[in-house]
Amino acid sequence: QVQLVESGGGLVQAGGSLRLSCAASGRTFSRYAMGWFRQAPGKEREFVAAISSSGGSTYYADGRFTMSRNNAKNKVYLQMNNLKPEDTAVYYCAASASGYYSEYLKISGYNYWGQGTQVTVSS
Repeated sequence: QVQLVESGGGLVQAGGSLRLSCAASGRTFSRYAMGWFRQAPGKEREFVAAISSSGGSTYYADGRFTMSRNNAKNKVYLQMNNLKPEDTAVYYCAASASGYYSEYLKISGYNYWGQGTQVTVSS
């Protein structure tokens, strides 16, 4: 069982930056690939970024974002730069037990989800 808690969301002006954090419980955190997804009002949840269990591989839907992890601290991060109003959404952290890259891009590829943190970008 893995419990995930996101933090770091907030209100930022367009062009600004935010760093989201996700804290995970459990001693098996380093076995999971991790991902970030987001969901804007009236839209489906979509993939943002993922990182392999070791942190050696990362995958992105947008080059303005950078994902990292610290397995010693049971945390993952999402650095978001040059934010745009269309980035406004609830951002979710998720953990995947799959070892396959193709699964990291899909909602169904994740076993555990956090409650989300709101990011609002004003124009």
